[in-house]
Amino acid sequence: METNTQTPDGIEWRLTPGLTDYATALAQMEARAAAVAAGEAHELVWLLEHPPVYTAGTSADPAELVDPRFPVVPAGRGGRYTYHGPGQRVGYLVLDLNKRGRDVRCFVHAVEGWVIAALARIGIAAFRAPGRIGIWTHDATGQEAKIGAIGIRVRRWVTLHGFSVNLSPDLQHFSGIVPCGLADYPVTSAAALGMSSDAATFDAALAFTAEAFLNSLICAGENET
Repeated sequence: METNTQTPDGIEWRLTPGLTDYATALAQMEARAAAVAAGEAHELVWLLEHPPVYTAGTSADPAELVDPRFPVVPAGRGGRYTYHGPGQRVGYLVLDLNKRGRDVRCFVHAVEGWVIAALARIGIAAFRAPGRIGIWTHDATGQEAKIGAIGIRVRRWVTLHGFSVNLSPDLQHFSGIVPCGLADYPVTSAAALGMSSDAATFDAALAFTAEAFLNSLICAGENET
């Protein structure tokens, strides 16, 4: 059963159980962003999962689509190819940067920081890697591995898309693409690291760390020139 709650500052938190078709979610997110831009709807944080799908960002290189065993859908976000599927928590962020700071780089940095803080709550030491967008950690061998992806689009200063975090997906599904164009680095998951891979637990960690994330955007807005 889908749950919807609203924060004191008017952001709707939507948790959708089961698997949501990617194209359906994309259409709903696009409509919501247009409504937020028009002042006709509240901002949205939407947490869900998708059936297996490869999504192509605006910089996707066809050579990096190694084995299109799943549907391939143009996403309209920045970045290259990524995978979504069961066991991966996806967070779509429809937030109004007109009131939170018109700074896209700051927004992406803040989203990374939010996911890193939430992962820390479930015992995973994640970090940013210079020159490599996304969320990184060390796998069981000590190698740097990607545990989360970031993909953002901004239209009329309202954000679309957001992040994905590997809780317990089938990591073999990533082998059909070069994830985010980074062939030299593996992907990992909370389950592969022996940590909690329960979506409800991670959702709670996101909720716990959300205020600091939103406050960092407010500060960005105050520092605009």
